[in-house]
Amino acid sequence: MTAAPERLRTASREAMAQWTAEVHNAVTAMFERLDGSRFEEASWERKGGGGGQARLLAEGKLFEKAGVNRALVEGILPPEAAARLGGNIPAGTTPHFFATGVSVVAHPRSPMVPTVHLNVRYFELSDADGNRHDAWYGGGTDLTPMHPFREDAVHFHRALKSACDDFNPAIYPTYKRWCDEYFRNTHRENEARGVGGVFFDHFRPSDAPFGLDATAMHRFVDRIGRVLEQAYAPIVERRRDLPYTERDKALQLFRRSRYVEFNLLHDRGTLFGLQTGARTESVLMSMPPVAAWPAPRDPEPGSIEAALAAMLVPQDWAAGS
Repeated sequence: MTAAPERLRTASREAMAQWTAEVHNAVTAMFERLDGSRFEEASWERKGGGGGQARLLAEGKLFEKAGVNRALVEGILPPEAAARLGGNIPAGTTPHFFATGVSVVAHPRSPMVPTVHLNVRYFELSDADGNRHDAWYGGGTDLTPMHPFREDAVHFHRALKSACDDFNPAIYPTYKRWCDEYFRNTHRENEARGVGGVFFDHFRPSDAPFGLDATAMHRFVDRIGRVLEQAYAPIVERRRDLPYTERDKALQLFRRSRYVEFNLLHDRGTLFGLQTGARTESVLMSMPPVAAWPAPRDPEPGSIEAALAAMLVPQDWAAGS
């Protein structure tokens, strides 16, 4: 639970806005370096308060589509969105919110290179008089392979574990488990979207989780916001020039369809964006440009399809399994 409400501090919101702008630029620079192409940027305003910057790299040399978006929005929180958030605010209070974050999704052209997602965000709930009742961070990153390179999952998770262990060794297993549980298509017999990563929400400075004070918490979330440089870029460099077949491409398009299903049916961020009046194109930037829904059939034993399906079972990737 949070402490008694406090008056909002404009300076803290300005600091959070500056932080997400810096993460936004750093991640953009990494993807532009990998692809050799530049993002196009579109700014947008939200009716009710705030807006954002949507950066899109379409038909790049390496990435068929990559989005690196930043939002800074505020206003009155719709009841349906408030119910999903789970924040602490007194009953009968009209919730006002402030949120800023960076969202990243990259869909490579080659099926040898995995899809990646990352998000970091900061959220506040207050009342109409400007009393803050709750504040927290959320975020995470996860990897969705399109080809069964087990060593890529190992590399990704070891990089995440290293980043988490710098703050507390208990963080990685806790947030890995949460990620494994969250990114699942429950309508597909609980099938995982990919090989996971880390995921966290309601990471409150007032709770001092894992013994971290507010400064350390912010440093941890910032580390996650920039972790793709260590966790993802080396995988891209290792796989980008590998040849692939039509069968490899067909498997990629099939796995993309499950990605679409999760984001439209289960992802809280997608639902929150649509419910709070964010720019629709920015909310749906996670959608791949092309996907396929082939006739269902069980993968043949020993096939790449079977090997990839086996990777979707949660396992101790950081241990090299």
